[in-house]
Amino acid sequence: MKSSRMLWVSLVVLVLGAAPACSQNGGEPKGTRAVASAPAELREGEQKFNANCSTCHGMGGVGTTQGPPFLHKVYEPNHHGDAAFQRAAANGVKAHHWQFGDMPRINAVTPEDVDHITKYVRWLQKEAGIF
Repeated sequence: MKSSRMLWVSLVVLVLGAAPACSQNGGEPKGTRAVASAPAELREGEQKFNANCSTCHGMGGVGTTQGPPFLHKVYEPNHHGDAAFQRAAANGVKAHHWQFGDMPRINAVTPEDVDHITKYVRWLQKEAGIF
């Protein structure tokens, strides 16, 4: 009886300890409302995001049934820095936080394009209160 109770407690601790940002259930985005057009200095990134990323990540980064939201704490700069966006576009990404499957590399964007996209995504995140 004592060993089954210890097993149960261990499982509860394991599940609760694994719940935060690295799971699809790590919390809902704070801002899923429609986002106004980006400031002028970010419009190039907005246009490139809409053309190359929004099919999966949603207009305004809110996610779709095809891909996760960028308006989620798992994508804040302390967890996925700006370089992660460059690597994702250049190499693709093995699914590890979400259940959408692997992300293919995006051949249509250059590193400079990704810089613009990342600045736009960071602006969206700030607007949504992610960081």
